[in-house]
Amino acid sequence: MKKFFIALFCILFAMPFCFVGCSCNKDSNTIRLCEVTHSIFYAPLYIAINKGYFEDYDIKIELTNGGGADKCMSALTSNSADIALMGPEATIYVAKQGKKDMPVVFGQLTKRDGSFIIGREATDNFSWSMLDNKEILGGRRGGVPAMTLEYAIESNNVQNCTINYDVAFDNLTSAFIGGTGDFVTAFEPAASAIAETGRGYILASVGAETGEIPYTAFTANTSYINKNTDTIKNFLRAIMKGYNYLMSAQIDDIVDALSPSFTGTSKESIKNSIQKYIAIDSWNSTPVMTEVAYNNLIKVMKNAGSITETVPFASVVNNSYALAVLSESV
Repeated sequence: MKKFFIALFCILFAMPFCFVGCSCNKDSNTIRLCEVTHSIFYAPLYIAINKGYFEDYDIKIELTNGGGADKCMSALTSNSADIALMGPEATIYVAKQGKKDMPVVFGQLTKRDGSFIIGREATDNFSWSMLDNKEILGGRRGGVPAMTLEYAIESNNVQNCTINYDVAFDNLTSAFIGGTGDFVTAFEPAASAIAETGRGYILASVGAETGEIPYTAFTANTSYINKNTDTIKNFLRAIMKGYNYLMSAQIDDIVDALSPSFTGTSKESIKNSIQKYIAIDSWNSTPVMTEVAYNNLIKVMKNAGSITETVPFASVVNNSYALAVLSESV
C-alpha cells in the first residue's frame, strides 16, 4: 500500500508538468509582436491578422502597443517580445553598441513618414512658412517621426520653429488638444479623429515632403530568427498577402477588414485614412529593404545629429528571408 501511494504521488506530481508541456507545444507558433504605435499606417499587418492569413500558416499573433521605438527595442532586448514593428533607427542605434545577440531588420513594411501636420486653423493653401516662429509637437528626439519632421522643416527653410520633444509619443495628440503647441504631427486614425471633432485640421503630409525612407520594419533578435526560420518566412508570407489584399480589394472591403482592429473608429474615418495613405504611396510593395532607401534614412539621422558615422547596411538588415519569400511569387 505504501508503494502504491508513492507511485500515485509521483504520477500526480508529474501531471502539471505534462500539461505545461502540452501548452508550450500548442503555442509554439505564437509570436509576441510589439508595434511602435497602433495606426492604420500598418494596414497590411492588421488585414493579415483579421483575414486569417497568419492562421493559414499556423501562426498566432499576440499584439501589444509599445508606444515608441525605444520601448519596442527594450521589449526585444529583454526577450519580452519576439518581433517588433518599429523604425529601423532603433536597430541602427543598437548596432553601434555591438550587442552580442544583435537585433536585425528582416522585413520592411512602410516606405515614408505616415504622420500628418495638424494645425489649429483650417487652410486650403498650406505653406511650410506657416510654421515660422511656431511650436510643433514632434515626438521623442532621435525617433524617426521627429527626425523626418526636422528634415522637412530644414528643407523648407522654416524660420525659428520650435520642435517640442518633451511630450511622449503616445501623448502628442492629447497634449495638443489640451492646448500645448501650435501644431502637432499625428498618424491615422488619430489625425482624422482630431479633425472630426473640430479640435484641429489636417494640413500636410510629412511623408509626401521627405520622400522615401524605410520608415517602419519588422525586427527580431538574431537568435530568434536563427531558431525560427520557417516561422519568419511564414510571417512575411502573411504580411505580403495582407499587402496584396490592400492593393487589390475594394475600399469598403478593406475598411471591413480593418474595422476589428479599430473598434472605436468610424468606418468613414478608416476609409479616409486608407485613402490618405494610398495617396502618398505609404507601403513597400515587398518586404525587401533596399540599400538606397537605407542610406536615405542614414542621411536623415545624420541631419538630426543622431549619428555621425554611417552604420553598414549589412549589420542592420538581413534580406535573405524576404528575398526567399519574394522568389516564390516570381
